[in-house]
Amino acid sequence: MVSLDSPITMIRPSVIEFGVGTAERLGKWADDKGYARILVISDAFNATRVDSLALKGDVTVFADVTPEPDTANLDKVLAAANAADAQLVVGFGGGSAMDLAKLAAVLAGSQQTLHEVVGPNKVHGPRRVALAQVPTTAGTGSEAGIRALVTDPKTMAKLAVESIHMLADIAVIDPALTFTVPARTTAATGVDAMAHCVEAFTNRKAHPMVDLYAIEGTRLVGKYLARAVKDGADAEARAGLSLASLYGGFCLGPVNTAGGHALAYPLGTRWHVAHGAANALIFPHVLAFNTPSVPEKTRAVMDALDRKASEDVKSVFEAAYSFCADLGIEMKLSALGVPDSDLDAMADDAFAIRRLLDNNPRDLSRADIRSIYQAAF
Repeated sequence: MVSLDSPITMIRPSVIEFGVGTAERLGKWADDKGYARILVISDAFNATRVDSLALKGDVTVFADVTPEPDTANLDKVLAAANAADAQLVVGFGGGSAMDLAKLAAVLAGSQQTLHEVVGPNKVHGPRRVALAQVPTTAGTGSEAGIRALVTDPKTMAKLAVESIHMLADIAVIDPALTFTVPARTTAATGVDAMAHCVEAFTNRKAHPMVDLYAIEGTRLVGKYLARAVKDGADAEARAGLSLASLYGGFCLGPVNTAGGHALAYPLGTRWHVAHGAANALIFPHVLAFNTPSVPEKTRAVMDALDRKASEDVKSVFEAAYSFCADLGIEMKLSALGVPDSDLDAMADDAFAIRRLLDNNPRDLSRADIRSIYQAAF
């Protein structure tokens, strides 16, 4: 862990609207800015409720965002963005829609290609168009971040772009937009938000300035996730999760995730397991594995989740596993359609994600990763 006097940079959207009923504020903001040509990037469901954003002018809706989007999906988005010649791009949906909106905002009309900007700080600025983010799930925290991920179908690897030029000008977080999220998805995305917080909190790059958001985000999930799963219209619970997701997004910028996300990614790229579900399944295994290296922080995590556990690895695993399983989350790879024959390839893929594994508080060897997959099978 880094020390209190270590340098850190915190960035976030300059305008954040938060609370039930705030979705329509985007329209007034855009109108005040004079944006007449607007492109909304969304999935098919959320495309049916773009009216809730109260946008005016020439509004084009791209409604074909796919879960775990790949480069082909991005190509379609960029074609739509170039055709619309938008002054404002709006990401309206889950992390997939928001990530594609980030990339559209910096690549549409640009001389740069996706492969030229993969990695940190390779996007040429300044951005030509404005960017707004409106999440409809409480999990990714993508509305607050500067990273975007798409899958390369040839290599089955996530291509990660990081740039300050992908930071939203405004993030509108209306928990009411999450009321319709099904219980199973609510559970998985809620654990994803928690995983962002926990992985940042226990990270080798962990910093006290980020720890504040990380542990509070974890506490909010511990307090409100089960309530939201039980009653999707519980406004307070939904707001608590939306705030936890936002805090997780704050953690991603300066610190980022670690081993848990590295092991979860191959489930999505190879077997199209939803990102939240993949993280939830992996979460207790990696938390327990890391416990010997960060015992005090692990104890703080379990306290935040209101789960009793000693610093023993087995105790931590059982407590974290039950937290996820009690929410109705599927906790076995075999039940998600992942074959035993693919575990070796998945271990190879995960072990190659050094940008995350190098953050993990305890070294994860390729054999460790393979063992975790086997234990989760």
